[in-house]
Amino acid sequence: MTTVYDIPANDLISHVAQKLKADQLVKPPQWAPHVKTGVYKELSPVDHDWWYTRCASTIRRVYIDGPIGVSRLKNFFGGKYRRGVAPPVHAKGSGSIIRTALHQLEQAGFIKASKKGRIISPAGQSFLDNMAYEVKSELLEHYPGLEKY
Repeated sequence: MTTVYDIPANDLISHVAQKLKADQLVKPPQWAPHVKTGVYKELSPVDHDWWYTRCASTIRRVYIDGPIGVSRLKNFFGGKYRRGVAPPVHAKGSGSIIRTALHQLEQAGFIKASKKGRIISPAGQSFLDNMAYEVKSELLEHYPGLEKY
């Protein structure tokens, strides 16, 4: 049985993002084209479909680390805040983006809230495991030498 742990993260996230967009399970908010993804960024994302990628990454992170809250997700999606001549420090990502993505994923039925944070629902686990199986079969078509792993 193929799970999320068996597949490279970037391949799985891009595949899940395409599926979320095609099935219209999540929808970018009105403010999505104009917002920065964190205080450490200078510009908004260049990719027009960045919302689907962030939602796919969020559902994968909840699958792996759940139960998890917004604060830990903000830390995960953070980055290096460059402060001119002062040494750089770590800055957290945008909490509004993460909360909105979590709400949309809850409405889609992939995530559910518990006392300790968000956890993956059985439907979400099944969805991600099916996506992992599809990505694995796609990778095996391109690279048949990976079968031994």
